[in-house]
Amino acid sequence: MNKLADLRKEYTKNTLREENMHPDPIRQFRVWMDDAISSGIPEPNAMTLATATTDGKPSARVVLLKEVNENGFVFFTNYDSRKGRELTENPCAALVFDWHETERQVRVEGRVEKISAAESDAYFHSRPSDSRLVAWASPQSREIASREELDKLQQQTEDQFNGKEIPRPPHWGGFLVRPARIEFWQGRPNRLHDRIVYQLDQQGWEIIRLAP
Repeated sequence: MNKLADLRKEYTKNTLREENMHPDPIRQFRVWMDDAISSGIPEPNAMTLATATTDGKPSARVVLLKEVNENGFVFFTNYDSRKGRELTENPCAALVFDWHETERQVRVEGRVEKISAAESDAYFHSRPSDSRLVAWASPQSREIASREELDKLQQQTEDQFNGKEIPRPPHWGGFLVRPARIEFWQGRPNRLHDRIVYQLDQQGWEIIRLAP
């Protein structure tokens, strides 16, 4: 087996200059997301979501971005899950998009809030019926005795809604991450990577460069 310390990759595809960046980081993110989609990256909307408890204990997992708009980044989850509880108690989060094929990363930090019930309803009803059933069946992040228990919960849910409309569970919906800081990272040769940060202040977005 190769030693992890010996694994290296040279980044050579692009460079990143301030004069080529859009003044609005959301617009710049959309450009990079379009590039990621065009590059054929599997699930380019997959992002690492980091949350923390009120006493600072962090946790992270991969979730899917479902919308980006002028306000920020939207994803959906069970509000009673670990991430849902942590975001309710400590409404701050960090996101990381890692696109190896384009040698790019985007890091987002900001405050988090629930989106409206109407917005959550609209997205929930756009999901396949099996996914809507799972939102009811799975006690996400809770301890269960076995896989068989989970399968039983799924069957009970299917029986409950057999032939009926599947409403959105009250414990399931969307969160919006309102960014206060967005970093665009472009891999460069010899580890001299480009890092451009948008930092929000009272005057708007300030664009600064960081050392790699």
